[in-house]
Amino acid sequence: MQNYNILITNDDGIDSPGLRAAVKAVINVGNVTIIAPSNQQTATGRGLTGDKQSSLKSIEYHINGKKIPAYHCECSPALIVKHSLRTILKERMPDLLVSGINYGENLGINITSSGTVGAALEASSSGIPSIAISKQTDTQSHHRYTDQDWSAASFFLNRFAKFLLATKLQTDVDVLKVDVPEDATPLTKVKITKLAKVGYYTKSIENPTINSKIGDGKTIINIHKADLDPESDIYAFAIDKVVSVTPLSVDLTSRVKLPELQELFDK
Repeated sequence: MQNYNILITNDDGIDSPGLRAAVKAVINVGNVTIIAPSNQQTATGRGLTGDKQSSLKSIEYHINGKKIPAYHCECSPALIVKHSLRTILKERMPDLLVSGINYGENLGINITSSGTVGAALEASSSGIPSIAISKQTDTQSHHRYTDQDWSAASFFLNRFAKFLLATKLQTDVDVLKVDVPEDATPLTKVKITKLAKVGYYTKSIENPTINSKIGDGKTIINIHKADLDPESDIYAFAIDKVVSVTPLSVDLTSRVKLPELQELFDK
């Protein structure tokens, strides 16, 4: 085993079975450290929120009879990454950050609200290669720990972790966003995709009024094949039924010719 240091986090909380599956997937790839929110932090994005008086708390964590350094904190995934990098990990930055394995796929323009993706973006902003990996589940599993078969997601996490540790990617690739269909196997094909410019999840509120509560409504998935780019993550995942791998950049600048836009403003 190479002397790699791998940091693992999530947005489902320190007790998540998906987190344990992630640790098991890479435990033989490098030296693992776990940092995770104390509780569920789904949909916190890259927000730096939490109890300002809270600190990292050590917890007993064993995988395959091996004790793993593990910590939790009452804060968002992005904040625990940021805080850990300037405290317990200050002397040696991780070689890889893994965020997941998340309950529920993260696709299309919804990903900016994903705590899973937010943690990966936070790490990548410090120059750490990062993976945000999610497994397809029903929406009821987004806020509670249901029994899942993690084997396929674990297989692909192991594969991409080894790949990132051994390969220097192009300058503009900061995060690999991996989404694994619920019926995937190790033989399922992988497709490199781009982010769909449509939403994947939406909220439906029956008979909405001014008195409707923010928490009202039901999360639904709307997939309209005709509206999807065949090269997008939603199309690959939902239509082609393959593992979608989307390279993400922390640079949110529009890919336009800046002088042309400047000229429009100057007119």
